[in-house]
Amino acid sequence: MSKYLIKCRACGAQQATPKPIPACPACGAGWLDAVYEYGRFQPANGQSDTSWPHTLQKYGISLWRYRDLLPVQNHANIVSMGEGWTPLLHAQNLGLMLGHKHIYIKDERQGPTGSFKDRQAAIAVSAMKEAGITEAVVASTGNVAIAYSAYCARAGIKLWVFVPSSVPVEKMREMALYGSEVIKVAATYDQTKVIATEFATSKNIFLDRGIKGIAAKEGMKTVAFEIAEQLGMVKAGADPSIPNGDQHPWQVPDWFLQSVSGGLGPVGVMKGFSELKQMGLVSKLPKLGLFQPSGCAPMVHSFHKGLAKAEGVDEPMTDIITLATGQPGQAYEVLYELIQQYGGTFASVTDGEAFRALRVVAEMDGISVEPATAVTFAGLFKLIREGVIQPDETVVVNCSGHTFPVEKQIIGEHFTRDMAVTDEEDTSEQRSEGLLTALEELDSRVQRIAIIEDNPDSARLIRRILQAQGDFHIDEAHDGKSGLQLIQQNQPNLVILDLMMPGIDGFSVVEAVKKDKRLSHIPIIVVTAKELSAIERARLNGKIKALLQKGTFMDSDLLNDIRQALP
Repeated sequence: MSKYLIKCRACGAQQATPKPIPACPACGAGWLDAVYEYGRFQPANGQSDTSWPHTLQKYGISLWRYRDLLPVQNHANIVSMGEGWTPLLHAQNLGLMLGHKHIYIKDERQGPTGSFKDRQAAIAVSAMKEAGITEAVVASTGNVAIAYSAYCARAGIKLWVFVPSSVPVEKMREMALYGSEVIKVAATYDQTKVIATEFATSKNIFLDRGIKGIAAKEGMKTVAFEIAEQLGMVKAGADPSIPNGDQHPWQVPDWFLQSVSGGLGPVGVMKGFSELKQMGLVSKLPKLGLFQPSGCAPMVHSFHKGLAKAEGVDEPMTDIITLATGQPGQAYEVLYELIQQYGGTFASVTDGEAFRALRVVAEMDGISVEPATAVTFAGLFKLIREGVIQPDETVVVNCSGHTFPVEKQIIGEHFTRDMAVTDEEDTSEQRSEGLLTALEELDSRVQRIAIIEDNPDSARLIRRILQAQGDFHIDEAHDGKSGLQLIQQNQPNLVILDLMMPGIDGFSVVEAVKKDKRLSHIPIIVVTAKELSAIERARLNGKIKALLQKGTFMDSDLLNDIRQALP
């Protein structure tokens, strides 16, 4: 007996089937979903030790801990490389910069091939193995093909991969390394999908149907299961890296954010949250923040026109190839309905904004992401600046993959400094002196900045922004009195100053510096959380170079003001 039924989105017909099917037998429609008997996962007679979260503990740490709600009948058919249970990271520095304390990153870079497509591949390839499929076809812009190639190699399934020629050759090489047959098509991704379908039909080979099929959405829903389980632990003060979801209530964020191409990720994630709600584990579904590059944003444009069906883009104009899907099809209709029901929005960002966000995330929180994820972070910045996401709301960002490739748009050509140290016939003492001289020469080019800030988190954020530039010497003081002494002693090139500090406040520091002839030339940038009155603004008028409000400025805002202030 099958543990799930296949339901047609178009006509609602349900049936059990042991093998993947291409369309609904009743009406011929292609969008199919798996549905389960959710009532059997609820606690028996109110006993918590019979609840679904409690039974998960016996399955270990991977997405297969949720196997009772996944479409693989026989556990012996599971093809796994430890995918799932990726970290839920608190974006502390980004949160400080944006004035939002509750931003979390679901770090899907930790998958076996470095992206959240490992979830899809694990479920899909396991289902193929169970169905006795030995050869398959998939179309992809990169990550799906790499993940499927790895898992098919493990399962002994021959894979034909069709990719548009715009996919980086390094990605194609990785697919081939796993033994896949890689077919490079000189066309758009939408055209590539058509060719892959024609090939599979002509050769009678199984075609992976992506979002319309069962496995892909089932893989992605495990992201929702993990978020709810981990967020519940985070909110309770427990360690989210150690599964014990039966000890704490599961929780849903206010927002789930992701960039979209075909829309599989958020469609699957929302299915997961919906199933948790049906089982009584959570009480709501999140709002969706969905983003596309402005050069290929058919969903965004259609949404803001109020269209329930998407208008396509014939010629995508973006360097972010993984998001260059011009014809979103039925996925948009599903996402449109979800946003109408649960809230949220679509937004577009430029490639430049995405590459900028990529660098900010790496510099602020040490997380290097793929360009598609950078689009998500750029969208996060945009929605926060526009006031769409409120400061008290909990946000989870799907960090869908690791940086690939490291493009010139991100860091440019010149990201190192040269330092020559000769050792010809040097004694160890001479060599030490030579190294010291070289380091002093390196340091002589550095301008000195003093940070005077009593809040350790704010001081750390400002220091991190400066350190990411690599060309400032930074001194710190944590109250007005020691800050003024620091300025008098070191005479820095610039002061970054908080206003509200114990003892001598920032206003008094500004006035003391400007009265001292030796110091009056030093520019001051004020960074404060305080809403200034007219009298307070008058005290600063003409004495400072810039005024920035904490939680509202980006790192680029601070750096631009610094560049303008420095001689």
